[in-house]
Amino acid sequence: MNHKIEMDARAHPHHAVSLTAELVARASVTPFDAGCQDLVRERLQALGFHCETLVFDDVTNLWARKGTAAPLFVFAGHTDVVPTGNPARWTFDPFIPTIKNGQLYGRGTADMKGGIAAFITALEGFLDQNPNHAGSIGLLITSDEEGDAINGTVKVVETLVARGETIDYCLVGEPTAENRLGDMLKNGRRGSLSGKLVIHGKQGHIAYPHLADNPIHRAVPALTELTQTSWDSGNAFFPATSFQISNIKGGLGVSNVIPPDITIDFNFRFSTASTAENLKSRVETILQKHKLNYSLKWRLSGTPWLTQPAELVHAAIAATQTVTGLTPELSTGGGISDGRFIAPTGAQVIELGPLNATIHKIDECVGVEDLIQLTAIYQHLLTSLLK
Repeated sequence: MNHKIEMDARAHPHHAVSLTAELVARASVTPFDAGCQDLVRERLQALGFHCETLVFDDVTNLWARKGTAAPLFVFAGHTDVVPTGNPARWTFDPFIPTIKNGQLYGRGTADMKGGIAAFITALEGFLDQNPNHAGSIGLLITSDEEGDAINGTVKVVETLVARGETIDYCLVGEPTAENRLGDMLKNGRRGSLSGKLVIHGKQGHIAYPHLADNPIHRAVPALTELTQTSWDSGNAFFPATSFQISNIKGGLGVSNVIPPDITIDFNFRFSTASTAENLKSRVETILQKHKLNYSLKWRLSGTPWLTQPAELVHAAIAATQTVTGLTPELSTGGGISDGRFIAPTGAQVIELGPLNATIHKIDECVGVEDLIQLTAIYQHLLTSLLK
């Protein structure tokens, strides 16, 4: 690791860059916040926001709101980051934010502390110019997005719904750009349905297969059919549903024993053209067709959601065009995000943030100029919807 610090990023004159650096310097590996939300709260309270800390088990969440009128525009994001891996493989210490060649390096710079810093900086500029703006502004910040995601945004949204706080517009600051800032905007995401399948056989000596029942042999035809099945054709906004096997575990580690069972982990990334219940039913039909003795556990991580092009999408496109000159492509690809918990409330939800090229990788980084432009995009968007 190169311990020479090229530039103290926390001294950068632009607030979005310096605030990103301050957040990155807090080693908030999921599900721990490491004081990031305290820093955000301090900035928001200075702007007149009412801030609440909502703790569920070991997860800290921040809900901040300014105003009571509709519409309510919310910035949503997370302060937790994925582990760094071996820090010796990083060019710079992953928790010492460092600028070199126009890039700010550090774990979480792109995913998604840079987005949060741009939220705050955009709000500071917007409120300075529009102290009597229409509607209300909220921020929903969790430290449980990169982990299990069971005590974070989903619990905060349940709390808001229970007390009648309705989100009209929500921007999630996840990294969405692929080649240049502003080239892509997410207006939906696929659902994620996982299965853990155990196919049961009968253990025995490999030289006497008639006295055993090989679950690996039994599994192959069913797995072949599952991988070759067309689950749907997608639609105008979503690609076709994808079935992928991620792990297969079987055998006792020796070559002369037929194993008692085999375990297969698989996942569907599915569109609005399918439902979780339909996919479950079709899988079970195939397994039963092949006369397997099996057990199957399901986990639904999120259902697909879609925000049709309307006020929020149009305003985000216009803001991006104004700042970058690009017209962002609308996309529902990629993984899942916390938007899946907010969209079902009826809110218009989009994701718009920095480049995603280095997220979760060694030497994660974000462009300094991109942070500055992202702040401007967010400020233009606020002005369009709430001025």
